[in-house]
Amino acid sequence: MSSFSAKLERVRLLPTPSPAGAREALPALAMRFDRAHCEESIDATSRETNSARGDLPRDPIERLDALRLKIAAILTKAPPIRRRPADPSEGDLPFALESTPEGPLYVRTKRFSAAHRVGRASVSQGKQASAGMLALLALDPTLSVGDPERMLYIDTETTGLSAGAGTVPFLIGMAWFDRESSSLVMEQLLLRQLGEEAPMLTRFAERVARASALVTYNGKSFDLPLLRSRLVLNRLPALPHVPHLDLVHVARRLHRHRMRELTLANVEAQVLGFVRTADISGGEVCSRYSHFLRTGDASALLAVIDHNEWDVVAMAALVGLYGEPLEGLGPTDWASVARTLRRAGSLDLAREFASLAVERGAGHDAVRARGEIAKARGDKAQALADFASLVESVDDPALRLELAKLYEHHAREPMRALEMVERGTGEGEEAAGRRRTRLERKRDRKR
Repeated sequence: MSSFSAKLERVRLLPTPSPAGAREALPALAMRFDRAHCEESIDATSRETNSARGDLPRDPIERLDALRLKIAAILTKAPPIRRRPADPSEGDLPFALESTPEGPLYVRTKRFSAAHRVGRASVSQGKQASAGMLALLALDPTLSVGDPERMLYIDTETTGLSAGAGTVPFLIGMAWFDRESSSLVMEQLLLRQLGEEAPMLTRFAERVARASALVTYNGKSFDLPLLRSRLVLNRLPALPHVPHLDLVHVARRLHRHRMRELTLANVEAQVLGFVRTADISGGEVCSRYSHFLRTGDASALLAVIDHNEWDVVAMAALVGLYGEPLEGLGPTDWASVARTLRRAGSLDLAREFASLAVERGAGHDAVRARGEIAKARGDKAQALADFASLVESVDDPALRLELAKLYEHHAREPMRALEMVERGTGEGEEAAGRRRTRLERKRDRKR
């Protein structure tokens, strides 16, 4: 502490530079001003500095305390400047203001004709989709009673990438089919500023109550839990129970054999054949909304609005595609459809899809799917034929294990079964040893 005091004392005792000395220290650029103006500025600066220094105590500790008090006084004199919230119904944003009992609601409505297409698929196909097929592919029987014409398509844009309590949905996109015109009606609700969620959430809940089912992409994990929590935090009634079709699960079952990234935009490109040329990444959404809140710059949200619109319309096209998979999907996806139908318990329909996939040249995966479905149906002869046709070209221990079982118990050919065991069936050493011993006994009895 003594060292610090000594330093302060040395600074205090330094001579104050004269106006002439200060003038000599000015950069060359400043010397272009006339002499009288420079001297006047220097004198004014010296007066301001001395005024600001005031009657500060000589003791360093007391001086710091005095300075803190001066800074606090300056800060309390400057109240925060509050910018008036931007009005989305004015300027570049395509939203209209609606007055509701809960407060202002900013709404954008757009219609897509029945002829509107997303790549190879027409959005009107979503209205004609088979609810039974959608229920099978989603592995959810409750969807079978839903009317595709009354399904509600939902996507949100939020202030975060998780569904935690601090994340807020600031844009809700919804779409449904107009029964009279067959057009797809798109409605987007925008949150002008944080704290005004009630009107937007109320309108959303009203739309959900009229729907036969909800359609989202990853909505079971993100959108719906988030919206439900926001309803609770805003002290609004809970959503009614409505069947929910989450297309991300269907996409994983049908396309993971040929797609690594199953984002909606990627599925849209690889399955529907539509590539977004001016889209933004999901990581940009939050920063653009933050910029809008800080500055009122509406242009930052235009790309977010388009992104949300593309997502919602793409879901309608995908529902039409999945609702009639033989029409819209190709043979390479039919094998995955067949496997999903097998999981749903629709074995006859699964066999039809697998057989068509094999006939259309879908390759080893389709042959294997047909064999798996045949085995599930009890047609072990077909299963044996399909698995045997693959074993030489597909190096898979699980396939050899299936063949070993069929050779032993169905074909009664322990020699061939033993051959599969010797080539490796992926079992543990103990299980493989028991199987080998049993097959050797059967082989010896046949000789």
